[in-house]
Amino acid sequence: MTVPSPTPEAVPSPCEAAFAGVQEQGAEPGEPLRSHGHAISLAAGHATADPLLDGLLRLVAAHFGVAAACVVPGEAPAVRGLDAGVDEALYEALRVLTRRAHECGAREPLIVPDISADPAWRNLLAHASKPLRFVAAWPLYGAQGEHVGSLCLIDPAPRELDAAGCASLGDFARVAAALAARPTLATSRDIEVPAVDRLALHAELEALREHERLLAHAIAGSGTGIWDRDVVTGEIRYSVGWKAILGYAEHELTSRIEDSYLRLHPDDRDYVKAAMQAHFEGRTPTYEVEHRIRCKDGRYKWICSRGKVMSRDVHGRALRMIGTTTDITSMREMAERLRESAALITNLTNEVPGLVFQRRQLPGGRAFFSYASAGISEIYELTPEQAAHDTACIDALIHPDDLDAWRASFEHSAANLTPWHLEFRVLLPQQGLRWRQGDARPQRFADGTTVWHGFITDATERKRIEAELKEFASTDGLTRLANRRHFMARVEAQLAQARRGGAGAAVMMCDLDHFKSINDRWGHAVGDDVLRHFAEILRTQVRAGDMAGRIGGEEFAILLAPADLEGAHTVARRIQERFAEQPLAVVGDVVALTVSIGITLMNATDMSAETALTRSDFALYRAKKGGRNRIECA
Repeated sequence: MTVPSPTPEAVPSPCEAAFAGVQEQGAEPGEPLRSHGHAISLAAGHATADPLLDGLLRLVAAHFGVAAACVVPGEAPAVRGLDAGVDEALYEALRVLTRRAHECGAREPLIVPDISADPAWRNLLAHASKPLRFVAAWPLYGAQGEHVGSLCLIDPAPRELDAAGCASLGDFARVAAALAARPTLATSRDIEVPAVDRLALHAELEALREHERLLAHAIAGSGTGIWDRDVVTGEIRYSVGWKAILGYAEHELTSRIEDSYLRLHPDDRDYVKAAMQAHFEGRTPTYEVEHRIRCKDGRYKWICSRGKVMSRDVHGRALRMIGTTTDITSMREMAERLRESAALITNLTNEVPGLVFQRRQLPGGRAFFSYASAGISEIYELTPEQAAHDTACIDALIHPDDLDAWRASFEHSAANLTPWHLEFRVLLPQQGLRWRQGDARPQRFADGTTVWHGFITDATERKRIEAELKEFASTDGLTRLANRRHFMARVEAQLAQARRGGAGAAVMMCDLDHFKSINDRWGHAVGDDVLRHFAEILRTQVRAGDMAGRIGGEEFAILLAPADLEGAHTVARRIQERFAEQPLAVVGDVVALTVSIGITLMNATDMSAETALTRSDFALYRAKKGGRNRIECA
């Protein structure tokens, strides 16, 4: 609890000089108390000779870094013969404070952060030349709940006690209560303390000391040092561990703040000062910076300094600040290596042709690209940020005929955790229709999320080449009609369909009349033009489901499906007429053209496609033998 301001009637006159009487052991009268760690043990108004209690109070004072710690009994006679640097006024003031806290029923610390901050307290200090500013007291209760006294902390500088400090004070108070509740050597020399009690108290005190040792070892082992700055005087004290971080021995560093600034890296100095000043002015709750500092050997280390102003004056100006410094050089170096690795991977993926990606699909079905390389601008004409929310923007670019396959491919890969592979088309605003190929491997996480790592490349040129190769493999190079192999494969397929009860089909063989004479008279170039000219007429006369092909030389074949002899004869006559009506023009002349045609119907009983083609070839032979430019059926 925070103590209320006293009134002149409530506090006896000895309190007016109470806080002027505490001085450093061995100091001259009137000197301020500066060193920490004093044990002032009061029992029944006298300093005690109990070594356990004295040891405990020294430990308490050192732990909290205060000027002194003492135990004030709950009920005390008039003070006489006090020593240990404590006068009657201080003892009386502490006794009054703790008694009032007890009468209020408080079972928590009584804290006066700054006695001079309250006008009523300042009146009490009117006659004190070197007043104390901070007092904290924890009430002590015996086994039966009786009030046996208070454990007090006192210090000449204002300060605060946080939750952790209150918890520690409570731990110490439980040990002090056991000691203060028993008769002491100073008042009951004839009463012997049971050995069991002494052993128990000694063990508890040793446990506290061990806790202190472990805490010190933990701080040292963590590469952390402690510093304590007097903001007013500019003095800063460092722990041994702090100095060791920079490679200094205990006596090798000054305590001036100006010298500490000189150790800062020049590029970090202004930043550190600004952060410190911001905390002094209350603009930040704590001080925390990462910066470089020069070691004894001239090298720079990265450190993280954290601190907090512990006390301020009545105007809010910072008085004292305590903090820690941790060596983070290894962490910074590791972070830098990770950053360089990430940058390298990013640069590599950005240079790889195509899109390197990480695609996530959540259990609810939402999918998005958690990583996309710079190649997404070429593959989808999007930015990584656009695909980072969901894949709807990508779905909108997939060719409508491929969209179902696109979605189904990811669903199948996720369901079976099999590699994802797909060739698909996209319709892009600038590039138009393009082919893409995607490959990735899926991975399932514990929360049900599926993640793919893979890449998508531009397959447009490859698909074009494949189409050309396919065309070359199935097309006659001169006439661009089907070649013999491709035509025969189509006839075989039609024969298989006929055997399954499909519609009938007709096969026609065509031979250009007197073609050798054309080559001999006008040359092979004109002969090639004649072949191309006839092929173009065939393309205009056959239906979409029919096929025309060049079988060899000047021989052509046509598959009409479905068709009967009458229909096939009509098509043949139309081809003859168009060919004769459209002679090929050459320089200064024209090439008269005619064609002989043989027709046959394909039967389900034909042994093979060659059987039907041979029959049609017999009919063609009769047409040519009968005078050419004729149509014969077989």
